[in-house]
Amino acid sequence: MKRVDLNCDMGESFGAYTLGSDEELMEYVTSVNIACGFHAGDAATMRRTVTRALDKGAALGAHPGLQDLAGFGRRRMDITPQEAYDLVVYQIGALWGFIRAEGGAMQHVKPHGELYNMAAYQPKLAEAVAEAVYAVDPGLMLFGLAGSELIAAGERAGLRTASEVFSDRTYQVDGSLTSRRLPDALITNDDEAVLQVIRMIDEGKVLSQQGIDVSIRADTVCIHGDGEHAAAFAKKIHSALQQSGIRLQAAGAAVPRVNGQA
Repeated sequence: MKRVDLNCDMGESFGAYTLGSDEELMEYVTSVNIACGFHAGDAATMRRTVTRALDKGAALGAHPGLQDLAGFGRRRMDITPQEAYDLVVYQIGALWGFIRAEGGAMQHVKPHGELYNMAAYQPKLAEAVAEAVYAVDPGLMLFGLAGSELIAAGERAGLRTASEVFSDRTYQVDGSLTSRRLPDALITNDDEAVLQVIRMIDEGKVLSQQGIDVSIRADTVCIHGDGEHAAAFAKKIHSALQQSGIRLQAAGAAVPRVNGQA
């Protein structure tokens, strides 16, 4: 049976501003990526999100981003590898404190937004992010874009990695995501998004915007939690994957064995 993790970015509210439907979404995902205060989130939001995720049995991950609240971490910033290392260590540490205080354990780290995008194709930046994760805890798993420099850097550092695919994003022929600055970056039809995900899991292929199939590895599927109908889509894709015979399981969970076989 094929298995996949279903992850979602959460804890992205800030102060008096609420973003996302975290509580509803947690019913359908197996891993959560919690904002650590740089691109979104704050101390109280982090604590509440950790508590809710533990109650729902979801695996916990840090979601470090660029220090850019106004731009939600999606604006390009010219940072050095050392700066990337420092901001990742800092944010992992912040979330780790709340997880430990609530009696939980951290499963993974997934960079956010433009930090994620830059680390996907900049080897030195990817190396800095991977080294930061390893330095904090070599047992953590690193989430990164499938086929990216970040996945390669994580593997070289000795980390477990999870190759991530996106349910609502379109792809280029080189395996990169279509830039959000372009009008065709997002898949707005839920049925199309579900079919893309199932094909990526079952066939290891995704159709690029150039009309060419691209090979892709899908260990974990991202659902964006800040969309207008995010909870409804999460429910739909959760049901569709199960109906397709795909087991939903946190990326870091042990693989069940039957008669001694994985």
